[in-house]
Amino acid sequence: MSVTIHQFPCLSDNYGFLVRDDETGKVACIDTPDAATILAELEKLGWGLDLILNTHWHADHAGGNAEIAKATGATSVGPAEVERLVPVDRKVSGGDVVELGETRFSVIESGGHTLGHVAYFDAADEVAFVGDTLFTLGCGRMFEGTPEQFWASLERLAALPDATRIYCAHEYTASNARFALSVDADPGLKARTDEIFAARERGEWTVPTTLGLERATNPFLRAPILRPDLKPYEAFAAIRSAKDNFKG
Repeated sequence: MSVTIHQFPCLSDNYGFLVRDDETGKVACIDTPDAATILAELEKLGWGLDLILNTHWHADHAGGNAEIAKATGATSVGPAEVERLVPVDRKVSGGDVVELGETRFSVIESGGHTLGHVAYFDAADEVAFVGDTLFTLGCGRMFEGTPEQFWASLERLAALPDATRIYCAHEYTASNARFALSVDADPGLKARTDEIFAARERGEWTVPTTLGLERATNPFLRAPILRPDLKPYEAFAAIRSAKDNFKG
């Protein structure tokens, strides 16, 4: 089994992802931040669309569902909370499986940014689409969840294999890197941020990342190491609060 992943920028800082199951040619899009751009990319590639996989209900992740489904006939799949914005054909939650041809995506509960947020993990190809839960050197804002819930979600993602490619939904990495340097003096982080700043200067993307890199350098996954005086979820909450107020 294998998949082809086509990544492209859209809106101001989102990424769109089209995933093609190489065995059957079936295609999914991960979230629908910009319907016009997604439909244009499908046309450019000559691909149809079978599934829409939503991670959460925010408009820059599900706002294009109706237009794309009308144009392609794709079936929409996502957590129940997406229906706060738009109907979905199949509701999923943690522990469910979604099949795209021969490719199987495990649905991972990843609430915290929103209450019902989910991620999609393709174990055979070691690929995870994590929406706004985990970013390169960062994590999503805690709009609806609690520190306990969000930390549990990050622990679920952190338990995936180190080689897992993490496809997050936004290019926030330079800002995340500046914050990370303000709370973590680890030499490995400094080396990585130097590479990130240079890549962004060249206009290069920093997504995908790998779980191994994030486990080693992401201050949110390293929260218990950075704040050993606190319970793990409290350490996460302290670092998330510091990021919310960071001006660098």
